[in-house]
Amino acid sequence: QVRLVESGGGLVQAGGSLRLSCAASGTIFSINTRGWYRQAPGKERELVASITTGGNTDYADSVKGRFTISRDNAKSTVYLQMDSLNPEDTAVYYCRLSMTRPWGGGTDYWGQGTQVTVSS
Repeated sequence: QVRLVESGGGLVQAGGSLRLSCAASGTIFSINTRGWYRQAPGKERELVASITTGGNTDYADSVKGRFTISRDNAKSTVYLQMDSLNPEDTAVYYCRLSMTRPWGGGTDYWGQGTQVTVSS
């Protein structure tokens, strides 16, 4: 079984920064994609950023140039550096791990979420 534990959320003023971390434990297959999603009240969960095992990244248009996703494969940890935060970034942020099984097929795991609140 895989467990994802997020940390780093909190309250910050507009223009400030936060760094989220998501540590994975358990059986982690080598081919995987790590991602950060967020869900604001009354809105659907949306992709914020993702990064593949090879380091290819993808970002939502709303965070390009402000957020940076990175990963440390040795620590099975993914990070989200969030700069120039604004109140529209307020949401619960979730970590996701999508893995390709060596024998075929895929599987997804989600963290419990961490609250990010940006005050104006």
